[in-house]
Amino acid sequence: MTDAGYLTIGKVVKKLQQQYPDLSISKVRYLQDEGLLNPSRTPSGYRLYSQRDVRRLETILYLQKNRFLPLSVIKEELERADAGQAPATDAPGALADTIALPAEDEENLGKLHPIDRMPELVGASVSFVRQLSEAGVITLTRSPHGRDLVDGRDLPLIRLCDELRHFGIGPKNLRQYVIAANRESSMFEQALVVYARKGGGVELEDTEAARTRYDQAFSRMLGLTNAVRDELIARRVTNPFKDVASGSSRREEGRSS
Repeated sequence: MTDAGYLTIGKVVKKLQQQYPDLSISKVRYLQDEGLLNPSRTPSGYRLYSQRDVRRLETILYLQKNRFLPLSVIKEELERADAGQAPATDAPGALADTIALPAEDEENLGKLHPIDRMPELVGASVSFVRQLSEAGVITLTRSPHGRDLVDGRDLPLIRLCDELRHFGIGPKNLRQYVIAANRESSMFEQALVVYARKGGGVELEDTEAARTRYDQAFSRMLGLTNAVRDELIARRVTNPFKDVASGSSRREEGRSS
């Protein structure tokens, strides 16, 4: 096999780091161990990546970061592609109208994970996850051996926050949502009690039927309040294109007068 057109793992990481700053050699090796990548090997055992391998890695990173897909689902998508089948996920570039918490492996959700595994699990750097903890967005747990652990239930939230970072909205900006959540949670709790007492169908007894009605009412309340919040923000955010257009019109009027 000739080495022409093949890249070492270091060169692959350097090539893609501009688009995926958190990519590291250890993450690429982890993807190899999980069976998502299978680069060629030299007689001496070094791995070499073809252009096809690089494109495959780009696909993995895209689906993980922009579609929030867990590695198990990404692996299924790659296997479908290898078999010549149509992908089950949206095509790159398509945006969902509604953003929900990303899907995550059930096994990951139910465990505590060392913070140094965050780059390979969610594609976010350790320093970024620490910043989220400092802002109160997530809470780290200290192991008996002194290691910082991340609750698996926080992994989807970390993915969302990591994408927001690319719009210039960082952990410090998200602090206001932590404050709002702490304040509004009591409002929701009180509203549900009042709703139940008025015969709204939310029983205070701890039964399966009552929990189902509780969840339905709570979900509806969240949806309605989110819609109100989104509408209020949308009305107050200035349209930058409108400002540019009006400025251009004023300049044109000034030159013609």
